[in-house]
Amino acid sequence: MKRIILTKALLPSGWVSNVALDIDESGLISNIISGYGGEGERYAGYAMPGQNNIHSHAFQRAMAGLAEYTYSTNDSFWTWRDIMYRFAGQISSADLEVIASQLYLEMLKAGYVNVCEFHYLHHGGDDSLAMSDAIIKAAKNVGIALTHLPVLYMASGFGETSLTKSQLRFGHDIKSYLDLLSILSKKLETEPGQKLGMAFHSLRAVPEEALKECMLNSPISGPIHIHIAEQLKEVNDCLYWSGKRPVEWLYDHMNVDENWCLVHATHLNDDEISMIVKSGAVVGLCPTTEANLGDGLFPLKKYLDQNGLIAIGSDSHISVSISEELRWLEYGQRLHHNKRNIAADEKEPQTGTNLYQKCLKGGAAASGFNNGAIVVGKRADLIILDECSPILVGTPDKAIIDRFIFNGNQNPVRHVIVAGECIISDYKHTREDKIFTEFAATMDRLKKILD
Repeated sequence: MKRIILTKALLPSGWVSNVALDIDESGLISNIISGYGGEGERYAGYAMPGQNNIHSHAFQRAMAGLAEYTYSTNDSFWTWRDIMYRFAGQISSADLEVIASQLYLEMLKAGYVNVCEFHYLHHGGDDSLAMSDAIIKAAKNVGIALTHLPVLYMASGFGETSLTKSQLRFGHDIKSYLDLLSILSKKLETEPGQKLGMAFHSLRAVPEEALKECMLNSPISGPIHIHIAEQLKEVNDCLYWSGKRPVEWLYDHMNVDENWCLVHATHLNDDEISMIVKSGAVVGLCPTTEANLGDGLFPLKKYLDQNGLIAIGSDSHISVSISEELRWLEYGQRLHHNKRNIAADEKEPQTGTNLYQKCLKGGAAASGFNNGAIVVGKRADLIILDECSPILVGTPDKAIIDRFIFNGNQNPVRHVIVAGECIISDYKHTREDKIFTEFAATMDRLKKILD
């Protein structure tokens, strides 16, 4: 048992001064004392729950910013994907561990306490287990919680078209995929900071029978994630193939419930919005990547008006910033609706606070981790904002999160606590110099791929 003292903490009742948290050996909050004046390890600043990053392709951190050119007047997600395939084909398990370690360090420093790794970079010169092991080791060594999501990827398009040569590395048949899940399930069952879920790349990549067989025979009970309705071409291709839109098809054929996270879900009609809300599934939004790829804008206002669950992820990692994801999420809506404060509502008029709190709730559900609030029984997964940061000084309590999200580009995340352990202290990680040195050497070698 340990006790930490927070000079200011965001409890369900609001901001409270001098809060003592007792944290048990498993990293759960066992007791909360407000107005505490006793002894203990003290953290100055604004303490609040850290976010879960619900969508990550770790290897893409190494190519962030390297696809910003074109030889075509019709550049799109699909041309970007060709560049990504070329890069993915060169990544070994050793490379992946180094890249993921740097990325996960950056996530912690940004205020993420967990990462949901949507992992389809299998095979190549290493078997699937070696590639998953690279992710598992990176997360454990850096100290971020991990929801590992091995991805089933079987086809290159609707109608069970064969994988292309550049996609073969991603592929599994049903048996080899379920075998991988079984091995990983046993491997992670004793790791308190790591959970195993299941992911389907997309409806175009996983045939109906494979979806159903995996749901029936999966050895795990963790979260289920899927890319869906990200691009208009995907929606139109699904209509041509099945006569239904992607979300409509999914709900007609699968029992989608609160265990599911629908990643992107950019292009929805009103009926699909209602389907998702009623099912309790989370929509995983990645605004910086969605903007970078030209995906479109999610219908946020209609969805939130029905109390839909949302969470955020950094996806391709062209930005690893909680504030930027939430800022893009709100600002995109302002540009679309020609209004301000779209994500505020009657219960919570502070836009930043409302977005942050909604993503805490959705992120906990999508990650499978018992966090997202400073209450007894939850994991002590916290971030502490620097009260002396130029973007926060002189701020009323009610506007702390608004200032964090909408004020400038300085990072005020001073400390990060994961399961009760301080992983980032005074903006630093104990291993960050070594992690960066290894990352720099790996990047120097890989740069030849995209020269």
